[in-house]
Amino acid sequence: MYPMTTSAVPGPRGPVTRKDVARFAGVSTAVVSYVVNGGPKRVAPATEAKVQDAIRRLGYRPNAAARALKLGSSETIGLVIPDNSNPFFSLLAHAVEEAAADLGYALVLTNSDGNVAKERRNVRNLAARQVDGVIVSSVLMEPGAADFESAEVPVVLLNHSAEAPGFNSVGVDLVAGARAAVEHLIGHGHTRIALAMGTNTGNYYDGREEGWLQALAGAGLPEGPIVRTPFTREGGYAAGKRLLAAAERPTAIFATSDLQAVGILRALHEAGLSVPKDMALASFDGSAEAEYSWPPLTTVKQPAKAMAEAAVNALIGTGRGNTPEHLIFPADLQVRQSCGCP
Repeated sequence: MYPMTTSAVPGPRGPVTRKDVARFAGVSTAVVSYVVNGGPKRVAPATEAKVQDAIRRLGYRPNAAARALKLGSSETIGLVIPDNSNPFFSLLAHAVEEAAADLGYALVLTNSDGNVAKERRNVRNLAARQVDGVIVSSVLMEPGAADFESAEVPVVLLNHSAEAPGFNSVGVDLVAGARAAVEHLIGHGHTRIALAMGTNTGNYYDGREEGWLQALAGAGLPEGPIVRTPFTREGGYAAGKRLLAAAERPTAIFATSDLQAVGILRALHEAGLSVPKDMALASFDGSAEAEYSWPPLTTVKQPAKAMAEAAVNALIGTGRGNTPEHLIFPADLQVRQSCGCP
């Protein structure tokens, strides 16, 4: 046994093994395993403290590859999102990480940059690293089974409002959320409401556009102008400039993401317009950007935590292996000042 002193500890040559920790702590390798893995047998607190002390002194790091081989699981999942610099996707990724950690899993995060080819490549790369499954926020509304089957890894679609046959999918009611936001603007007396519609390489139908149309039709109003730009601050800024240059300027804008709305705010401020006095604005996502912009944005909040937990549960929790389901969560309109409310 190594001497238990507070001075420098003579460590073994090469990588520290479980046997080295057991010798140092004066216990069996099985006890070390119980401490490292949190079971299956309980270890007396004093004995566990000795093992933890040995681990700390020797700098022992469990062999994740060996553990994965023994368990038949890497206890790791992958996540593919369009852009983790987008505050909403950052929030969503954090919620997925927490939900996975609650089940004892680590998370590997990748970005597709809104590109279909990169999204597929990321899924294949994660599968090659033996993750137990992948959660994908796809740029496609209706990915085919062949898009993911070649990776030979379970896939759950997150932030996905349309049903995808063969896959578990989790999303939010885009149509109802957008309709509520536009109806709120109509309630302020606006009759010419523009849509700043986000785009990506998928260029698919988006329920937020349908919700905008339904709200206008329900109030007997004509369709306002539509500008299609990326789901970014720069995209929103460009949308704002184009709408301000329109022959018939709208009096309100519904932006399909908070980031777009932040860019629109800059365009409006540069034009010397007051929000909401000269132009009302509402957006979608419910990120921190909306709360801390000026004025604070009225926005449709997506339940990121609940959506993430549902996706993780479908992949590695109690829903694993069940018949694929499509779960849709309601969105919540958070009223702030940009719409005209005090």
